[in-house]
Amino acid sequence: MAKRPVIVAMDLEGVLVPEVWISVAEKTGIPELRLTTRDISDYSVLMKRRLEILKENGLKLRDIQAVIETMEPLPGALEYMDWLRERYQAIILSDTFYEFASPFMRKLGWPTLFCNSLVTDEQNNVIDYKMRILDGKRHAVLSLKNLNFDVIAMGDSYNDTSMLEEAGLGILFRPSENVKREFPQFPVAEEYETVKSLISGF
Repeated sequence: MAKRPVIVAMDLEGVLVPEVWISVAEKTGIPELRLTTRDISDYSVLMKRRLEILKENGLKLRDIQAVIETMEPLPGALEYMDWLRERYQAIILSDTFYEFASPFMRKLGWPTLFCNSLVTDEQNNVIDYKMRILDGKRHAVLSLKNLNFDVIAMGDSYNDTSMLEEAGLGILFRPSENVKREFPQFPVAEEYETVKSLISGF
């Protein structure tokens, strides 16, 4: 009996590139922008607070994009992606925004990305965000399964766990202690070599 093809679905921030909002927090000196989905499980609560902070501090989309342009993939991420592409189909499923992601996609060799969009006004202020679909990561994994793929999923935060649960193999990559503690059913990888071993053994 022929095996089903394998596709690997990955989060972006914290898995292949650094966390954008943490980098913006370091650049601007606004500590509250360090909060991510590792800290707050409700993404809408987190994003609404981020938009408030941007407004309070007069930060525009171009200011965030300027920080992103200086950021590089995590050490070992490019080599991991090269290894992966030689063996499997790969897709990035992220709650980031297309307005943030282009520099990262260029540096990662333009992988396929499903994410969300920001809404700006004429002054380049970020005034809202639009989710392409609620719980999009889980829906993408479900759809890939319906297309007869075996899915491996990898993420680091609360907002990744629903797609990890749907995947044939879910991997937590460098999760926070609270995520690791609350989701003990998923294997944990701290390095890309461990990820390779887990994928190869699937």
